[in-house]
Amino acid sequence: MLIPLFGKSILSKSANVTAQSRVNLYVEIPADQDRSPIILYPTPGLTLFADLTGNPIRGMYSRGTSLFVVQQAALFEISTSGVATNRGTIGSNTGRVCMTDNGTQLFFVDGQKAYIYTYATTTLAEVTDADFPDGATTCTDLDGYFIVEENGTQRFYISAVDDGTSWDALEFDTADQNPDDIVRVFGDHGELLVFGDASTEFWASSGATDFPFSRLTSIETGLAAKWSVAKFETSVMFLAKNRLGNVQVVLLNGYTPMAVSTPDLDTLLNQYETTNDAVAFSYRENGHTFYQLTFPAEEKSWLYDGTSGTWSELQSDGTRHIADIGEHFNGKTYVSDHESARVYLLDPNTYTENGTGIMRQFVGRHVFKEDRQSISSFWLDMETGVGLATGQGSDPQAVLRYSTDGGHSWSNELLAPIGAVGEYDTRVIWHRLGRARDFTFEVTVTDPVKTVFVNGFIKTS
Repeated sequence: MLIPLFGKSILSKSANVTAQSRVNLYVEIPADQDRSPIILYPTPGLTLFADLTGNPIRGMYSRGTSLFVVQQAALFEISTSGVATNRGTIGSNTGRVCMTDNGTQLFFVDGQKAYIYTYATTTLAEVTDADFPDGATTCTDLDGYFIVEENGTQRFYISAVDDGTSWDALEFDTADQNPDDIVRVFGDHGELLVFGDASTEFWASSGATDFPFSRLTSIETGLAAKWSVAKFETSVMFLAKNRLGNVQVVLLNGYTPMAVSTPDLDTLLNQYETTNDAVAFSYRENGHTFYQLTFPAEEKSWLYDGTSGTWSELQSDGTRHIADIGEHFNGKTYVSDHESARVYLLDPNTYTENGTGIMRQFVGRHVFKEDRQSISSFWLDMETGVGLATGQGSDPQAVLRYSTDGGHSWSNELLAPIGAVGEYDTRVIWHRLGRARDFTFEVTVTDPVKTVFVNGFIKTS
């Protein structure tokens, strides 16, 4: 009997409602639903691209054929082949760096000072204009102006046109529709988003000679985590905070924040002790647009798939995902390592993280009947024959645990082979699983092989 093994939910506030989860897997809904209405595919692995050695990378920004990276107190320019060239030093060596550019100058702030790297001359210099508001932590560019916030205030400042070295103490305005300080400035589709703790204002070019931007509107939704903002498809996604103090992930629909996180995920997020340290980036792979959100203090990472509208958990070695900062470069997505100075290619055709195995796991839907049922066999329909020629993964295994009490406790582990290389007719099957009204299946694969889950069948007796 075919069972609806996969759904789109995650663990509910009660496991009896649903115990579903996906770790390092994402959902695809086939157009014609040939063998299953829902397929689970593996999230990308990581291939080493560059290793700068030392502490984790503080910021990344791409321009043309160069990926610019701030690591410790140095600015590096990395080529498409992964060769890094030191372009100079700055006055700090810790803390996140925000980067932007205007086509001729790379501009970045570190929470203390601002710096300009000029592409044409390959020179790096500190912004020494006395009118620059030192302490800026974020920056953006719009209509030829660099824009920064004055830390701890409602003011934001603009540079001279096409020149990040020149600032005027009178060239500022105030995001004061609500009494909250600016958390971040962010440019999108010709508009300036000024995020506060409890509100967000939208500004645009006005063409005025005294100050060239004017407020369009504001919303009473604030930014809960400065580094959670990411462009997503044609809009902007971020971890938001509402007037009641709760956090949730939202996607802007024009000037309206639309909830993207589900009530079950919101419940989990609002149980975290720390959410203001969240970091995020977005990317597109295999026809899916993803938003990856990590909570460093909680050691948790979540992945939103905009194509299927589903959430999955990400893990690296049992804890948060290794990726910290993401950047699109040379037609691909590159990420920094939160523990080292490495840069990785986010690679859908790699099934390890720089050689370390990736655990793939799902907990399926409840298989429930009013009367107790005996399951004599459970067949997991998945891509088989994916084993490697040698080493770990040459005899890949799927590990089953099952629950008969609604997902509260689990059986011992039961192994089944998923096929050596080329053994495409392998059946992944377990026998004699007992008798109960409610079965819930958990399957884990830790071998570094392609892991695609299609469906499940049970035979009752």
